[in-house]
Amino acid sequence: MTNGERVVAGNMAHDQTDSTQRGFLGFVERTGNRLPDPVFIFVYLIGGLVVISLVCAWAGVSAAHPTKLAEGGIGPLILEAQSLLSAANIQRIWVEMPKTFAHFHPLGYVLVVMMGAGVAERSGLFASGIKLAMRRVPKGMLTPVVALVAMLSNHAADAGYVVMIPLAAIVFAAAGRHPLAGIAAAFAGVSGGFSANITPGQLDALLFGLAEAATTSAQLDGGWTMNIAGNWYFIAALLAVYLPVIWFVTDRIIEPRLGRWVPGKGQENALGDESKPIAEGEKRGLRHAALAVLGICIAWAAMTFGPGTPLLNDEAGVVDQAWYVTATPFFKSLVAAFMLLFLAAGWFYGRAAGTIKSGDDLIAMMTESMKDMAYYLVLSFVAAHFVAMFNWSNLGLISAVHGAGAIESSGLPLAIVLGLIVLFSALLNLFVGSASAKWALLAPVLVPMLMLLGISPEGATAAYRVGDSATNIITPLMVYFPLILVFARRWQPDFGLGSLTATMIPYSVAMLVSGVALIVGWMVLGIDLGPGSPMEMELPKLP
Repeated sequence: MTNGERVVAGNMAHDQTDSTQRGFLGFVERTGNRLPDPVFIFVYLIGGLVVISLVCAWAGVSAAHPTKLAEGGIGPLILEAQSLLSAANIQRIWVEMPKTFAHFHPLGYVLVVMMGAGVAERSGLFASGIKLAMRRVPKGMLTPVVALVAMLSNHAADAGYVVMIPLAAIVFAAAGRHPLAGIAAAFAGVSGGFSANITPGQLDALLFGLAEAATTSAQLDGGWTMNIAGNWYFIAALLAVYLPVIWFVTDRIIEPRLGRWVPGKGQENALGDESKPIAEGEKRGLRHAALAVLGICIAWAAMTFGPGTPLLNDEAGVVDQAWYVTATPFFKSLVAAFMLLFLAAGWFYGRAAGTIKSGDDLIAMMTESMKDMAYYLVLSFVAAHFVAMFNWSNLGLISAVHGAGAIESSGLPLAIVLGLIVLFSALLNLFVGSASAKWALLAPVLVPMLMLLGISPEGATAAYRVGDSATNIITPLMVYFPLILVFARRWQPDFGLGSLTATMIPYSVAMLVSGVALIVGWMVLGIDLGPGSPMEMELPKLP
């Protein structure tokens, strides 16, 4: 894809007829376009939080802490709303500003993982891996393979969109099928299945970092520790559920609707660079990358199960503890493990393929990946202060306590509560596309509230991520939406915003319904969401 196409993509979302601006999706587009950048959203939220804290403190809003006793041990600790304009909190804002930012839980997790992932992406490892996976696919298995590779490419960040989606169109066209069906299937996998994968990655580091911040600020002593693999089983199951869904919608709904594809005049110009064969150097690089991945896995296994077991908590005198408590150091080390895995694989690939010629090239790629995180750092600065100030005001836990009480009095089953959270997240995603911005806003209330109801932070995070991704593919506010239009117009010049939205709606509905069914069923069956990560938890009771 050329730079010129990227520029065109930025302006194409609004180059449509008035008909595409009508109805609910037109309302979503118009309303969302009026929203400010997520950074400013948090600035405005902080201003509103200050006002609300002042009113609540004046009104004497309070709640009984569910796990802490008052001084003297008589009765629960009473939490009172604190004004953020009090002398102590004003001092806190200015004096602790560096600490508030630097100690923001997701920051370190995401930056560490991205240092490795940036090398894997810039060396060409992700792009070559996607191309190799798509070559020589049997015609009858074309749709499921496209959907599977698309969901796996989520670890590749931009490469999933920039490489996988146009490549899917080429593969479909080469098989005599409609290339727009290939684009739709790949877009559904990359974006609609954003949370589905076979292994945790940078998204897990981000979401669980925010969940950890929420539990820390609530001071709920439930013995919970952050585990980047906390949704591992669930996201793998989500991939298994979404795969047949995308397959069915593509082959039975979308492609029949598109009709038979007949190549137009000059259609060969639509192939682009993605149609080029894989070079021998790329194949050699992929083989070397596989050896690097194997080496990292062996090293981590040795540190977990070998002599001394540094990644297991097997100190003398510790007996009768659950296996996942023993494995706590291993779980906490997975952030570093994924960083080294991406870094080693990218480095070995680059040296073999010729994209990394010296240590200077490696450092440059790591530096560039940190430059790409500049916006995330700015967003994290304001999000960190919003989360911290929410904690100082006591409004987060007070809201969680009263919210949990309201749900208990309503008599709604917890499985239904999780399903409603999925739907709420999906609706909010139509207007605010940033996954981190939405979870930073919702986690301080949702995570403690669900913990009080007996649902673990992993359960809250799993419910959120289903809703967060299912509606990505139907909102024009999704940052890659105009780019997908550019890819589609290579094959059908009159394909517009309304056409793309109408094409993706069946995927969005089917993935949302199946995702809700999965999280509800998971809750009913009580299956662990990941290793050592149960769906339910029990907070200690006050004496």
